[in-house]
Amino acid sequence: MPIQDPGLDVTLREPVGVCALITPWNFPLVISTWKIAPALACGNTIVVKPASYTPLSVLRLAEILIEAGLPPEAISVLPGPGSAVGNALVTDPRVNKVGFTGSTEVGSKIMALAARNITRVSLELGGKSANVVFADADIDTAVERSVWSVFGNTGQDCCARSRVFVERPAYDDFVAAMAKRTDELRVGPPLDEGTELGPMISAGQRETSLEYLEIGQKEGARLVTGGEIPQVAGGEGGFYLRPAVLADVRNDTRVAQEEIFGPVACLISFDTEEEAIRLANETEYGLSGSIWTRDLGRAIRVAKAIRTGVISVNSSHSVHTEAPFGGYKRSGIGREMGMHAVNLYTEVKNVYFSES
Repeated sequence: MPIQDPGLDVTLREPVGVCALITPWNFPLVISTWKIAPALACGNTIVVKPASYTPLSVLRLAEILIEAGLPPEAISVLPGPGSAVGNALVTDPRVNKVGFTGSTEVGSKIMALAARNITRVSLELGGKSANVVFADADIDTAVERSVWSVFGNTGQDCCARSRVFVERPAYDDFVAAMAKRTDELRVGPPLDEGTELGPMISAGQRETSLEYLEIGQKEGARLVTGGEIPQVAGGEGGFYLRPAVLADVRNDTRVAQEEIFGPVACLISFDTEEEAIRLANETEYGLSGSIWTRDLGRAIRVAKAIRTGVISVNSSHSVHTEAPFGGYKRSGIGREMGMHAVNLYTEVKNVYFSES
């Protein structure tokens, strides 16, 4: 490192220490690997607290890692309720770093608890992402990809593009096409190869979605399709819900501003590029998003103007293992994946060697 004084200056990256990794239920194995891999690669030891609903995949992953040669003392998996196990980990002075993926509400509490010991924290939290469709876009492709960007994993995805902004000349056609494609989605048991959408995680999560559908209609939105509890052969006891499309939603309503975490799409019209940007940014979140247009200049302008951590153009695929992932505003702190993950799991040390 060039410095003014005579000598040699270098910076080192050292392991941060013991990392408490608290992971969610919606992508339990994948999101755990996003934290476990860089933490171990940077030389740390880890304690993983998986979600209470989904501990088994992480327990099995730890077994596989130890079978592959990882020292057993380098990884622990500690299932249990977040209110007890999670809080104990976050406040333990032996923990040097907390990595959390989950709701913004819980992330805020973790941040406050970690402050007692000035424990390093990275947070990947909720979202209410925008899917902006301009009238010059390939509407058929935009509809097909938009359906999956909001209903994939039965809407239980922090990156779900649940606010769909459509330029007014294309709005009516888009609403009709999205409703038609949504109706075609096959809801069924997860092990059935013909299934496109499985059940939700719990009765409570399904009830939340149903409550928001009722709230949205009271706020003036129009339920175009979906929102029923289907009878699924071979899926008795599962918490199934037909994906729903709400049209004519106002951006300042609860269904447009609060994370539902279920299969509910909110369609909103706009007139100008400036209005689309303003509406997209009128949220406390900033995690993901998509833009659909054939105009490259517009794509660049809008992508730069929307305050979000990841965004894709003419694609619903905005998260890539090789690239940084994280959010603006109340969607989190820090960036996972890619080389940016090294920043989360190391401390920077500066060393100066004098010539004298």
